[in-house]
Amino acid sequence: MNIETLRDYCLSKPRVTEGFPFDEVTLVFKVAGKMFALTGLEKTPPRINLKCDPEKSLDLQEAYEQIMPGFHMNKKHWITVEYTNLSDFFYELVDHSYKLVVGSFTEKLRIELRL
Repeated sequence: MNIETLRDYCLSKPRVTEGFPFDEVTLVFKVAGKMFALTGLEKTPPRINLKCDPEKSLDLQEAYEQIMPGFHMNKKHWITVEYTNLSDFFYELVDHSYKLVVGSFTEKLRIELRL
């Protein structure tokens, strides 16, 4: 099942936790308390919101019809990705989101958290 593979991948990253802060069907992944991914467990096709660099976001939206502005998120900094399989490209987008959030931490916090 894709959601289990996605879950395992996100949780394999340092300092990542999961939870349902909004409702019982929206799974949220956070690194050190900051969101980097959220997905609806009941959406068809499955979708995930990911943090994204604003310029890269526009390029991705132009190049891929399954990538759109972040649903219910700041559309400048988030994208929504429809996915049917978890390709290397999909994992790159998840990694990009994680790295953006970690990169927003102070150097002191990154050292403290060993990120």
